[in-house]
Amino acid sequence: MITRILALALGLSAALPAHAQTTDPQRLEQSVRTLASDLFEGRAPGTIGEERTIRYLVARFEALGLEPGGPDGQWVQKVPLLHTRLGAPEQLAVAQNGTTTDWTSGQQVYLSTLQPKDKVAIANAPLVFVGHGVSAPERGWDDFKDVDLKGKVAVFLINDPDFEAAKGEDAFDKFGGRTMTYYGRWTYKFEEAARRGAIGALIVHDMAGAGYGWNVVVSPGGENYDLVRPADKLTSLQLQGWIEGNAAQALFSSAGLDLAALRKQARSRTFKPVALKGATFSATFPVTQDVVQSANVLARIPGAKRPQETVMYGAHWDAYGKGAPDAQGRIYRAGANDDALGIAALFEIARAFKAAPAPDRSVLFAAWTAEERGLLGSEHYAQNPAWPLDKTVANLTIDILQTAGKAKDVILVGKGQDTLEDDLAKAAATQGRTVTQESLPERGLFYRADHFSMAKRGVPVLLMMGIAGASDLVDGGRAAGQAWVDAYTGTCYHQACDAVDDSWKLDGAAQDIDLMLSIGRDLAHSTRWPQWKAGSEFKTIRDKSAAARQ
Repeated sequence: MITRILALALGLSAALPAHAQTTDPQRLEQSVRTLASDLFEGRAPGTIGEERTIRYLVARFEALGLEPGGPDGQWVQKVPLLHTRLGAPEQLAVAQNGTTTDWTSGQQVYLSTLQPKDKVAIANAPLVFVGHGVSAPERGWDDFKDVDLKGKVAVFLINDPDFEAAKGEDAFDKFGGRTMTYYGRWTYKFEEAARRGAIGALIVHDMAGAGYGWNVVVSPGGENYDLVRPADKLTSLQLQGWIEGNAAQALFSSAGLDLAALRKQARSRTFKPVALKGATFSATFPVTQDVVQSANVLARIPGAKRPQETVMYGAHWDAYGKGAPDAQGRIYRAGANDDALGIAALFEIARAFKAAPAPDRSVLFAAWTAEERGLLGSEHYAQNPAWPLDKTVANLTIDILQTAGKAKDVILVGKGQDTLEDDLAKAAATQGRTVTQESLPERGLFYRADHFSMAKRGVPVLLMMGIAGASDLVDGGRAAGQAWVDAYTGTCYHQACDAVDDSWKLDGAAQDIDLMLSIGRDLAHSTRWPQWKAGSEFKTIRDKSAAARQ
């Protein structure tokens, strides 16, 4: 089997023209077809699919002429992961004023755990509604008002307090308007509940606020991952997850509360947490838990003049592995677009760099593990960088590209964050293209890909993500671009149908890859340092290490 993988890698590399100057859509497709094939079994961390994926990635980078970029001169950086999966519940119910209502896992509620235990249990825990669950002193906002959450289950709204705010309401434009801040992300809400000692956290799902349907919420099937943490760093949450919208409506109504009215109250600075009187939550699940030894793959081209300075490209290799058969009988959720296409882009960018004179700065190519499990591979690297982050020039991340053909524009995610957006505009102009801001900034895509792990440490970042907006396609305009986004996110995102399709037109993806190549190549041959813009929450972090870049 390993011989076959190596043959695939070396044979494909040998077939590439040595001095091609632009990304070839056919090469892209060939790489994606390989990574999304059944041979790799959906590329889930800790499986035989991972083992084959890692060997394939190393072989490809090595064949392209790169050198190991990981710790101690290795190709891989080990990433130990806690892996949990809930079994069938022994109990799952809400009791209200003497009446117990059983819930069905995956229907009324979706749950998982990050506790390394064989069983998790919550018994008759009071439920407390905490609005959006935001504690932001710099914005004069506190949803908690010193409420005691110890031993309780916190119930949150998704997104920010100003997501639905109208002019005149306290929350209006306090959190970027329709653009989601990190306070709106489910990860922040679970972390905040744990910081306050809650034993459970539930987020009310709604399609508009979350940016995806209930099918996406339940797609992990009770499985969860985390970085392995010492006992004193474990979350207090026994269970965390989501309440389906209609179930949440019924829960609040049974407690004598109007959820719509509470949503409005949660947009006020004076909002105070509201107990669901007479309501308690109970759940007991067996847990299968183990430690998965996963890995990032890191490949490098050393800089000829300033090798200590690093331009980083990133994409994630993991997908969702094996699942229930879909309508066509497919069992592997192999993520052809999300993100085998991003990995294929790294190969093409690396090939282009190797076909040109050596860059002045080093160029690092990172193929991350466990992005789909919470950006864990990139987070592990950010905590344990192989190359100093204060001298990392930029992180350029590719995660989902549109496959509907050439576009007149390129979509910008995270407008106003850093000067890399100016670089994107200049590079796009050389292709005769313009820049369009993401159409649904309320979905918080800036916080949902691996670049965010670097941004949190102050590294300027740029994300190329095709589902961030409707591209103005050469063939069909913006209507066709929106149709592609709707079809992909509504049907195939994290599902088995995220597969290579005969309808794919990768010349548009190739355009976007060439943009990232151009931006990175310019940075790698310069002394310039991209900067965070005034108002970005990451500027002060980067400023603290300014002396290292003098």
